[in-house]
Amino acid sequence: MVLLINKWLLSLFLLTNVHPYHVSATEMEYDAKTKRIEISTKIFTDDFENVLNKLYKQKVDLSDRSVRPQMTALIKKYISTHLSVKSDQKILPLQLYGWEIDHEAVYVYSIANAPSFNPQKINVQKTVLYDLFDDQVNIIHFIYNGKRKSNKLVYPDKEVNVSF
Repeated sequence: MVLLINKWLLSLFLLTNVHPYHVSATEMEYDAKTKRIEISTKIFTDDFENVLNKLYKQKVDLSDRSVRPQMTALIKKYISTHLSVKSDQKILPLQLYGWEIDHEAVYVYSIANAPSFNPQKINVQKTVLYDLFDDQVNIIHFIYNGKRKSNKLVYPDKEVNVSF
């Protein structure tokens, strides 16, 4: 009986395309050779489309190749206002490198030039999906010289300081 109920609940979950948690993950890695931070942010596709639609009041379909340039512009605008990195109190402007859909998630790739990077004073601000969910969790992994530091931001917390 329990197995039958679990199968039914799983089917309902898959049919409604709803996931029970709201989380995004960002990995940042400083590359000493290029003197830049390479950034990858993973966001559930349905949530990302919903927040872009809500904020920018237009139809959003990240899987439609015919509107990819318009979607790229929205993603660039969104990421640049919901993710930032500071080193030594200086904001490092993000540049969108690209994005892709992988199953149920969107990966957004960015870079930040960091010619005078200070690993002792890193500040990351991230409010991805805070406009949509008050139970949002944003995970941040920062890698420097092969060492990884991970942090979790739970709504409404917006920033974390990292040092190596």
